[in-house]
Amino acid sequence: MSAVRSKICGITCIEDALAAVDAGADAIGLVFYPKSPRFVTVEQAQAIVAALPPFVSTVGLFVNAERADLQALLDVVPLDLIQFHGDESPEQCEGYNRPYIKALRVQAGDDIAASCDAYANACGILLDTYVAGIPGGTGETFDWALIPKHLSKPLILAGGLTSANVSQAIAQVYPYAVDVSGGVEKSKGLKDHDKIRAFMSAVHGA
Repeated sequence: MSAVRSKICGITCIEDALAAVDAGADAIGLVFYPKSPRFVTVEQAQAIVAALPPFVSTVGLFVNAERADLQALLDVVPLDLIQFHGDESPEQCEGYNRPYIKALRVQAGDDIAASCDAYANACGILLDTYVAGIPGGTGETFDWALIPKHLSKPLILAGGLTSANVSQAIAQVYPYAVDVSGGVEKSKGLKDHDKIRAFMSAVHGA
């Protein structure tokens, strides 16, 4: 199995972004959902992206954003990928001239394979925990046994991951990548650099 990729999401400052990169993260996530405690402004995002070294992917997370607003942000923040984390249809994810990831919030009874197939042009599918009224960042895991063995898209596993459980998650699910936010924080929106290093060490050792 090839190395599992990793994204540290909910980055709000340059120091946390560089700590993630130094620990070996492949990507950082910037949240452009105003209701999130991890929300970043355009100015914050521009400063963070400008500070990153080469070969680190920048991912912008959006929740049911208006097309004009999202496009305007893409015009001024050089993001590599879009992460749609709301109720966006496949059609609503198209037309931005960027590769995209679609997040699905998992609960028992979902046909994950069919949902994955519906987003035919996505470059990956992120599976997160379903909690009513909360698009993401819940800090809660879901039952990984619900994930089908073979999906049509690369699988990014999220939802309640920490340094204590990510090795088990990788061994059980065999994801393409793992995504963490709350599991490496000291408070919402601020990362704990020791937790980032511990998480990445567990990923690399899995």
